[in-house]
Amino acid sequence: MDINTYIEKESRYHMHTYSRLPVVFVRGSGCRLWDVEGKEYLDFVSGLGMSSIGHCHPAVVKAVQSQIEELIHVSNLYYTRPQIELAEKLVGASFGDKCFFANSGAEANEGVIKLVRKYAKQNLGEGKYETVTAYRSFHGRTMKMLAATGQPEKQKPFEPLPPGFVHVPLNDLGALKEAITERTCAVMLEPIQGEGGVYPCELDYLRGVRQICDEKGLLLILDEVQTGLGRTGKMFAYEHYGIEPDVMSLAKGLGGGLPIGTFIAKEEIARAFEPGDHGSTFGGGPVVCSAALAALRVLDEEGLVENCARVGDYFKRKLEKLGRQGSMVREVRGFGLMLGIELEQGVAKDIVSRALPKGVIINNIGANILRFLPPLCITEREVDVVIEVLGELLNEFD
Repeated sequence: MDINTYIEKESRYHMHTYSRLPVVFVRGSGCRLWDVEGKEYLDFVSGLGMSSIGHCHPAVVKAVQSQIEELIHVSNLYYTRPQIELAEKLVGASFGDKCFFANSGAEANEGVIKLVRKYAKQNLGEGKYETVTAYRSFHGRTMKMLAATGQPEKQKPFEPLPPGFVHVPLNDLGALKEAITERTCAVMLEPIQGEGGVYPCELDYLRGVRQICDEKGLLLILDEVQTGLGRTGKMFAYEHYGIEPDVMSLAKGLGGGLPIGTFIAKEEIARAFEPGDHGSTFGGGPVVCSAALAALRVLDEEGLVENCARVGDYFKRKLEKLGRQGSMVREVRGFGLMLGIELEQGVAKDIVSRALPKGVIINNIGANILRFLPPLCITEREVDVVIEVLGELLNEFD
């Protein structure tokens, strides 16, 4: 089938929830994708950060093939070896003591809120149930996580939303302090707001939030669904700030492209959950856990976190140079290979569309922001290709 036939079939059979670009991908390898017509593309989105070690990494493919031939699913009524090994690996790499596996970042965040609320009832007081989150934040598309997300335009069509969340501006400690009441039990932040526009927490701000939580007996939740597992040039973004959360959610790059999420907590908080309090039929199944174990080995053995830090710094300097050469770029933001540029004009979507025929895949957030989430194995040479295309397109509007 040609591309137009695919588009027509999608329009006929699929709910219209996505604004798709006119391309049908059929194959991926490393930092590249190929469409149904055989055209090659350099991918600087990596499945919104899911394929962070590259598309179809041989180690992940081999792990999945091996596992799927032995055991696919038995549910969480029983122990499975890959899940236990993955839990041990994640706990060993992070601040935490216990983890729980889900199928996505939104599900992981749902579990986080359940855990925190139960812990708060047991330890902080019956009336403490509210979580403070930030405007522009994004924590998922379930009804509860939509309520947590600080984007009114996303919330309005689905109101009334579940209660229990208060929103404040990011990087404003005064506003955070004012929002804390006798109902507050936790603060939930993304170290870098991804879907909100690539806005990082300032160093003093996140350290200040940690101090406020300690002083007031509140829990600090970090949503590292997009920032975790090497994306920012460190294994976890909280390491940039010299602090630790009490609970953290992960997903995106964990499964090497397969759907898996988790949340990790310190022992004191984790023990609030008892059998029957939470569960997931598919969560932490043998196949996805095997994929995640392979992906974590690749991160380590191929030095991808270090590569992310080095190439990310190179990429950011190149983007900043583009900004100095023209008037279109207002600001460059982010760490590692989670970068965004804010434009003076609302042409981000046009730039994304025009980059596609040139064989470059980038992403826009709204009208003014371009976002880059390339695989962590990207090279300086591949960055140069994207910079050249981006420079040409920016000049068209400058």
